Amino acid sequence: MVTRNTRPTVADIRAMKARGEKISMLYVTTLEEAAAADAAGIHMLSIEGRFFSHEMREAAGRCFVQVGLPYGGWGTFQGRPLATAEDYLRAAFHFAAMGGDCFYCAASYDIQKMLCDNHVPIVAHVGLIPSYITWTGFRAVGKTAGEATAVWRQVKQLEAIGCFGAELEVVPDRVGAFISKNTSMIMLGMGAGPEADAQYLFAEDVLGHTQGHRPRHAKTYRNFAAEYERLQNERVSAFKEFIADVRTGAYPAPQHNVAIADEEFDRFMDQAKA
Repeated sequence: MVTRNTRPTVADIRAMKARGEKISMLYVTTLEEAAAADAAGIHMLSIEGRFFSHEMREAAGRCFVQVGLPYGGWGTFQGRPLATAEDYLRAAFHFAAMGGDCFYCAASYDIQKMLCDNHVPIVAHVGLIPSYITWTGFRAVGKTAGEATAVWRQVKQLEAIGCFGAELEVVPDRVGAFISKNTSMIMLGMGAGPEADAQYLFAEDVLGHTQGHRPRHAKTYRNFAAEYERLQNERVSAFKEFIADVRTGAYPAPQHNVAIADEEFDRFMDQAKA
């Protein structure tokens, strides 16, 4: 069983930033992805609360795990959306007991502050924020001086309320570099240039099975889509062969059946006909 003292802590991640070490981070959804990330030596994982479990924590091994707390219509906790600060705190404590190391929260500053005041390591979000997308559209944020300043001010406010880090998504590279160098928070860069503290990608992009739009910052290292298509074709072929065997009587063959001794079968027939 993985225990807390065998994997990185908040202090360890902060020390990596202080030393200038680059942090690798992946968003994963399956036990296989989590286990592969651990085996490869990925530093941090992002796992939504709906995918997080004791089994997922075990699979993640020594990876530092950020658990995503559901926000608004993006998910539920124990059957209902999180609405109040107490809801978020209850969810954070629940996932902490399961082995979560820090917690993504896209709620308001007052909710984030309450979590921080309760010593919960919180990762916020600045730049392009999917849950707030109606305000910006899907585009880079911070390409004007005014927008870049607004992002910077958000970062300083999050720092002031005690956040551990923030996802820094789709901002210009020089803006990302300035922010990362001038905040104590861990800046988890997703399309924010090479100077962000961490480089954060989705496993589905890395493995090449993304459906639909693939963001500019994504990099694909394997073509799982082709392998999944091959496997699906093999499934269909195997099922067709099974149907054919059923029709012709080739399945089940003698080796698939359970035998009964002749004398026992004869006795059974006598009893059944009595």
